[in-house]
Amino acid sequence: MSKETNNHRQGPGPRRGPGGGFGPMGMGMPVQKAKDFKGTLKRLIGYLKPYKLQLFAVLITAIISTIFAIVSPKIMGKATTKLFEGVMMKLRGVPGAKIDFDYIGQIILLLIGLYILSAIFSFLQQYIMAGVAQKTVYNLRKEIEDKLNRLPLKYFDSRTHGEILSRAVNDVDNISSTLQQSLTQIITAVVTLIGVIVMMLSISPLMTLIVVLTLPLSFLATANIAKKSQKYFKGQQTTLGQLNGHVEEMYTGHKVIKVFGHEEKSIEKFQDINETLYQSAYKAQFVSGLIWPLMSFINNIGYVLVSVAGGILVTKKAIEIGDIQAFIQYARQFAQPITQTAMIANVIQSTVASAERVFEILDETEEVPEAVAPKEISNPKGEVRFENVSFGYKEDEILIEEMNIDVKSGQTVAIVGPTGAGKTTLINLLMRFYEINSGKILVDGIDTREVKREHLRSLFGMVLQDTWLFNSTIRANIAYGKEGASEAEIVTAAKAAYADHFIRTLPEGYETILNEEASNISQGQKQLLTIARAILADPKILILDEATSSVDTRTEVQIQKAMKRLMKGRTSFIIAHRLSTIRDADIILVMNHGKVIEKGNHEELLEKGGFYADLYNSQFSVESA
Repeated sequence: MSKETNNHRQGPGPRRGPGGGFGPMGMGMPVQKAKDFKGTLKRLIGYLKPYKLQLFAVLITAIISTIFAIVSPKIMGKATTKLFEGVMMKLRGVPGAKIDFDYIGQIILLLIGLYILSAIFSFLQQYIMAGVAQKTVYNLRKEIEDKLNRLPLKYFDSRTHGEILSRAVNDVDNISSTLQQSLTQIITAVVTLIGVIVMMLSISPLMTLIVVLTLPLSFLATANIAKKSQKYFKGQQTTLGQLNGHVEEMYTGHKVIKVFGHEEKSIEKFQDINETLYQSAYKAQFVSGLIWPLMSFINNIGYVLVSVAGGILVTKKAIEIGDIQAFIQYARQFAQPITQTAMIANVIQSTVASAERVFEILDETEEVPEAVAPKEISNPKGEVRFENVSFGYKEDEILIEEMNIDVKSGQTVAIVGPTGAGKTTLINLLMRFYEINSGKILVDGIDTREVKREHLRSLFGMVLQDTWLFNSTIRANIAYGKEGASEAEIVTAAKAAYADHFIRTLPEGYETILNEEASNISQGQKQLLTIARAILADPKILILDEATSSVDTRTEVQIQKAMKRLMKGRTSFIIAHRLSTIRDADIILVMNHGKVIEKGNHEELLEKGGFYADLYNSQFSVESA
């Protein structure tokens, strides 16, 4: 399981606070940061270049939508002023005084029209941006998929599956949601901020100054609280990781804990971690929660000062009463884009960090390029030859040195040796999962480096100890060995692998769906299905990793019979664990520390009385015991 974490968030949109204001929610949370922020951001923006026109359209629609929304309070203020004037004239007893409801009605209709237009342009903005974001991420995912197909096996061997999936899926999703939401929010926030300042200045520069002066107080209060809550949030995240790890460990090892009676210790450890998490989470949430009342308090002081100043200006007839109402609405809107931008800055930090992790995959060293004029083995015979092959996972640590093997068509080659001797490495080199340092590997006299990897690997069939079956029907799993296989071919392959009988005993037969882990059939049955798949593929060269160690004796006999039928007339490489099963092999390669230290058939190697004889006799005596 990968230990890497990703930011899980509800989205970058601001959350509305008390009184309709906005506060810097999430500012206390620790944010994942990129090592090279500028370089990665520039590279990420490069993916948006093909959509310049669409982005320009987004900008225009955002400006129009925001302008309509910003102008509305000023127009609404005119209705308030007209209403106030009518009421005041009536109270003073002015002859013929009345409230001009026709004028107010026209303003209401105008406002409805403006709000509808604002909503339409906002919809267009989101629609265009959704297309740009998803097309960009679609291309990025495609690029990652193509890159993963070109990466050598050593890349996957040196990383956990969780880490690669985290980058290819979660990090790309993070980029997707930010492109979709944050870009439009940034544009809207900037336009809103500029528009609101212009409108406030047009009403009263003095009241605008009062609003602007309350901002430093808000930021000072927020910054101090965020700084204090940061360490608590960090502790919360760390402890949460420990709790998840402990719970996962306890559930996966549930039976072992029960057997050895460690339930109490497990519960005690959980309670300790849970208590620490409670303390961190409580402090983090409490301290960050202080932001709202403080922001609300400072904002309310600002509103009071604006109202007092506005009242004085109205009495001096410097502004109209409706302007105060409009200004208070603008004052509320003024804090929103600033806070929103601060929140988006955190989101962008996280997104750029995700992009950096994705770009690390895209920048990885790829497999050695294919030959310019690749050769093709049209009628494969299955002859394999290693000529002075040397290989090491690291250049300064050679694992296989000057290896020479000559295998004729149809021969069975068994590879034996202790763990870490290089048995699997030999197979990886044969199929070009790794590139050799020097020498040649020839198949039917052609250097494997002169053949396309895809074509080379099509010559091989594999039956491994770790069976790989996917979540589909048994028929589909067998048919995976040959594209467009007919029903008759599938059944024939299953019969040849001694799998047809057990398949027909299942309620759904060949239509039985294997679950995700294929745990609804036995280990032996799984192995028979992989053999059936290999028989259907009809490869010229076989790679067999003996897979009978975890099955009963009767199933083992069945698998051995199926494997013998599969091997007939084919060149076979067997990674042997039980030496008793390879007595009939044409060649036995005894490997140790990456070198072939002995070579010959079973009888020849026993007569030598060397490493193989010691290995065989010790295993035979253990099996007899």
